[in-house]
Amino acid sequence: MAQSSLPRLDPSKFQDPLVTAKGEKRAHVALKALHTLWFNTGTLCNLTCEHCYIESSPKNDRLAYLTAAEVGEYLDEIDAGALPTTQIGFTGGEPFMNTELPAMLDDVLSRGMAALVLTNAMKPMAKCKPALLQLRERYGDRLTIRVSIDHYGRQVHELERGRRSWQPTIEGLVWLAQNGFSLHVASRRLSGEPEAAIRAGFAGLFAELGVAIDADDPVALMVFPEMDPAADVPEITEACWGILGKSPESVMCATSRMVVKRKGAAHPVVIACTLLPYDPRFELGRCLADAGGAVALNHPHCAKFCVLGGGACSRG
Repeated sequence: MAQSSLPRLDPSKFQDPLVTAKGEKRAHVALKALHTLWFNTGTLCNLTCEHCYIESSPKNDRLAYLTAAEVGEYLDEIDAGALPTTQIGFTGGEPFMNTELPAMLDDVLSRGMAALVLTNAMKPMAKCKPALLQLRERYGDRLTIRVSIDHYGRQVHELERGRRSWQPTIEGLVWLAQNGFSLHVASRRLSGEPEAAIRAGFAGLFAELGVAIDADDPVALMVFPEMDPAADVPEITEACWGILGKSPESVMCATSRMVVKRKGAAHPVVIACTLLPYDPRFELGRCLADAGGAVALNHPHCAKFCVLGGGACSRG
């Protein structure tokens, strides 16, 4: 079903952080432990995708470039607090457009943590090949590159990402594989196919390319649910955990946070979720120490992507 034909969201939903539109107690998720900290390196991107949740483009700089020094301050806080953080993720925009990304990665990896970079593997990444090879040589599989490929076929991928976006991404994927990088792929349910069919299609693509990714592994190939904040979804109440047979600890805000720097801001801030960089209701404070409170599931993405869709930007 096309997004435009979906029922529209009732405007009374997702308003009160404590109760739903029906007056039921809204579900909240406590931070169990900060296992993953994400950094949005900036919203600028070399592509303008049709349905980008963060509206990244060559012109969108609503989230400014982070500096390596700013990232280092949060890594210092993790060290000083002996936090159980084992993975640092970098997203954008296109992270490789931030020229300080290699320095950020070196800082993370030199501290013994794992690093994950989300990229379209196109020209900005290609410019960083020498730095990537050095990082791969020094730190091995603790650096993982996750390449965004929206479908196993060129047509659907380019319908979302634009003409001539397929081949550079495929070339980047193959280069990473040939040079021994720990490699994952992120896709989306754009085509309306069952997930099993999407995974089978990617298995064929990986075999054709000679890329050793297990398409049945939900971490190596993540197939994300689609998000439309204007489409109608149910609100998640406290009772939903039992009804759905799920735990609050399964939602990614139980184990992760993200750092962003808004355009014109003096310093970065910590937010609850990688999917909600612009919503002030999910801003938690300047430091990680301020960001440990429970998060109200007060946005359609909380229901559609995380609870009902089972999506998570980091897993495993």
